[in-house]
Amino acid sequence: MNSYGLNKIIFIYQNLREVHEFFINLETVFKHRFPIKLTDMNEKTFAEKIFGAKRGSIVFAKPNLILSHDNTSSIYSTFKKMGGVSLSNPDALLITLDHNAPPTNSKLANDYQTIRDFVEKFKISKFHDVGDGICHQLMSHYAKPKMIIVGSDSHTSTAGAFNAFAAGIDRTETAGLWKQGETWFRVPESIKITLTGKLSQGVYAKDLALWIIGMIGSSGADYMSIEYHGNGVKTLTISDRMVLSNLASEMGAKNAVFPADEVLEAHLGKKLDGLWADDDAIYLKEINIDLNEVFPVVAAPHHVDNVKAVAEVAGVKIQQALIGTCTNGRLQDLREAAAVLKGNKIPKYMQLQIIPASKDIYMQAMKEGLIEIFMNAGANVLAASCGPCLGTGQGIPADGVNVISTANRNFKGRMGNSASNVYLASPSTVAISALKGMIADPRAIKTDDKFPYHAPQSATVDIKEGDDRYLNQVWNYADVDNLNTDQMFSGKLTYEVQSSEPEKIMPHLFKGFDNSFAERVKPGDILVAGSNFGCGSSREHPSVGLSYAGIKAVICKSVNRIFYRSAVNQGLPIILVPEAVDAFKKGEQVAVDFEKGVVAIGEKKFSFSPLPVKLMEIFQAKGLVNYVKNK
Repeated sequence: MNSYGLNKIIFIYQNLREVHEFFINLETVFKHRFPIKLTDMNEKTFAEKIFGAKRGSIVFAKPNLILSHDNTSSIYSTFKKMGGVSLSNPDALLITLDHNAPPTNSKLANDYQTIRDFVEKFKISKFHDVGDGICHQLMSHYAKPKMIIVGSDSHTSTAGAFNAFAAGIDRTETAGLWKQGETWFRVPESIKITLTGKLSQGVYAKDLALWIIGMIGSSGADYMSIEYHGNGVKTLTISDRMVLSNLASEMGAKNAVFPADEVLEAHLGKKLDGLWADDDAIYLKEINIDLNEVFPVVAAPHHVDNVKAVAEVAGVKIQQALIGTCTNGRLQDLREAAAVLKGNKIPKYMQLQIIPASKDIYMQAMKEGLIEIFMNAGANVLAASCGPCLGTGQGIPADGVNVISTANRNFKGRMGNSASNVYLASPSTVAISALKGMIADPRAIKTDDKFPYHAPQSATVDIKEGDDRYLNQVWNYADVDNLNTDQMFSGKLTYEVQSSEPEKIMPHLFKGFDNSFAERVKPGDILVAGSNFGCGSSREHPSVGLSYAGIKAVICKSVNRIFYRSAVNQGLPIILVPEAVDAFKKGEQVAVDFEKGVVAIGEKKFSFSPLPVKLMEIFQAKGLVNYVKNK
């Protein structure tokens, strides 16, 4: 086999579910760039059109843009371990310094300098230093219709507002893209969301996004492409569309996308050659929403799908508020907040942090007098940064504090303290709540609204002291759904510990979730978990740590898309056998036979698709980096 074919196999191995489908058509894949052509198919979704293949197909493509941020230093280390010397396409790289900007300690400062040196060495033209802005906002300067965009951040989906296919990947795959310029994609199933009407006064895109998440749940669009259709789309600004595309990640989706319509043309200032689905395209799900029926909502602790009407939580005392982040730090958001805060003062001891999403937005807000309004109201206005959102600095809440935020996640500990509580809401709801010192309706009316949907909502499970989940080399988390990356490895440590330093990850693994795990885990252990395992950010640290610890396999009901991809990159087998998880009882022996495709729970046996020999070689090599290096 030539090196081109081998490289394709290497990338294919980066996701088990997709590998299983791929190997069925292995011979076809090597004959054609795209395994299943669309020459005889007219009912195409956006995803099928942009990849030129049917849903479920494995295709190869060269992304137009490859985003990375503070994690670029770690990606560079992996790139060198892969034998990387030159970049396949330097012009495709977009690098920002934003997640810990400005750096909060000398190690982070040195990482930033390493990134600057890398940018200089390889002549990267698309580079944004500290203060320029948050990566997904800066992407708006580059994203164009029909582009394929990937990024080492789960909210890369934000760029779907520009009629681009945009999806998150992990750091290891990003390093591989630097080296080879091409990666594989599984063409996703699609969901069609049709919007009619118009959002009422005091109701915003953030309310709509949370509304949808509350309808379908945080894994309701797992591995799917979301398309927004209908006359209601024309009432949404580009900022609104960025909010909805951003929060696709919190629905489990691979991407979300809007049409290249007159709204986008007006924003970009030119006629566009966009791409859109056929009128008779076939969808896995279709959802219809009348925007007139949407009212202000919040996501209550500790999951984004724990959605409630503002009226249902009105009066809950808050001590801290945050307006900004990649979800809601745009000029439109700041104007909405300023309209509420103008001429008012927040209560004594209330903390209100406001973070414009970019330097340009900050400067325009100054020209419009918004910054003066915020400061006169008693707010702290910070430089563009992701820090408060993921708990890496500037606004970590104290124990017992209730925070209301415009961010995209409210996992326990997400803002840096697991003893605090985070509510998610629109900028107007956050602003009025900060003024009142309690959650309040931005419409200044009293209602008996109740959120009308009852999708399965996530619950936070903590392993209490004395609740021993380890027996017979099995970690029993079968009752834990949505075990997220913040629980596995705290976001505040993401850039203090490189993902390429597994020995430094180990002491922090699962801290705050099961504090005994890091000290007791042994090579050969098996982990049993519930649904949506590994949801949350694209950080590699949990999969790196679990692989380094010697976990033989994770057996779960379902798994987050990016985590799945990352796990195989690190040589960590994820086995999806829901019936085995349901059958498991604490204390039972668990065994996995990869070659035969069998999970044994005591005397009971459950089958899964046997893993290909080449895939087993990646696991035996302890991950993709070693496999590539050895080959």
